[in-house]
Amino acid sequence: MDSDPVVTAAQVEAYRRDGFVVIEDVIDAAELATLRRVTDELVQASRAATGHTDVYDLEPTHSAAEPRVRRIKHPHKVHPAYAAMVSHPRILAALQALMHPDVRFDISKLNLKSAGYGSAVEWHQDWAFYPHTNDDLAAVGVMMDDMRLENGPLLCIPGSHRGAVHDHHDVDGFFCGAMDPTKGEVDYGAAVPCTGKAGSISIHHVRTVHGSAVNTSSVPRRLLLLEYRAADAWPLMAKNQVDFDEWKSLLLSGDDDPVQPRCTAVPVRLPLPVSRHQGSIYENQRSLKHSYFGTAEAPKFAGTVMPT
Repeated sequence: MDSDPVVTAAQVEAYRRDGFVVIEDVIDAAELATLRRVTDELVQASRAATGHTDVYDLEPTHSAAEPRVRRIKHPHKVHPAYAAMVSHPRILAALQALMHPDVRFDISKLNLKSAGYGSAVEWHQDWAFYPHTNDDLAAVGVMMDDMRLENGPLLCIPGSHRGAVHDHHDVDGFFCGAMDPTKGEVDYGAAVPCTGKAGSISIHHVRTVHGSAVNTSSVPRRLLLLEYRAADAWPLMAKNQVDFDEWKSLLLSGDDDPVQPRCTAVPVRLPLPVSRHQGSIYENQRSLKHSYFGTAEAPKFAGTVMPT
């Protein structure tokens, strides 16, 4: 870490304690303007889509007259502006300080919560979707808009990354990518919103319990999610395997010995049997019987995360 570190020692401590952190002033104004312009163009182009595609995951109320996109899939493959974020030097420096010095990229997605209706994401742990040989994995959320409590920011449960891997299956035993809030496994009232100015990033550990509410405000909430892992973390599920040359090409920093994964004693649940609604997390969660967001408890959160 240089004389002007992206991440402070206090933020490293907070990440290890809580399982998430917000870092301000990572993405500059010019980069933000480009991301917003490209995103607006893609949303306008979605008018031609009549259902989910390889690029778009659509809100149920989407139409040509009123395009409503809830996710752009694999945005780093869709436009160079998103791809540039994958190896952004300030993002990479933050990951090396918080997660592991040897970093490999995984996947990307852009979750859009348009003003007044952007879909909620029920409580879950990313680890439930893609367990690895060790849990040095993290997701970076690039805040393309100011994140406020009313426009559906990421919500995280402090310390949950050090606890159990919770069941993410529906009542019939199929994976649904969400936790049943009626089981009382987590104190959801302790959730902390990851709010911040546009250009900030959030980073959360792969085992941190998190979700996000509906956007009830008059302003959008666009969050570019970039997922990373330590170079020696290997996926346990065959469906996560990639072409070996491609796997090696995903390395962003550090030394790589791609045939010697590091195995640690971390709890694992496999996402099997697969969801009855395969697709994005929004589709997976359709079979969750008990939704949390939209209940009387949903608005009650502990406070606001700001950089330490």
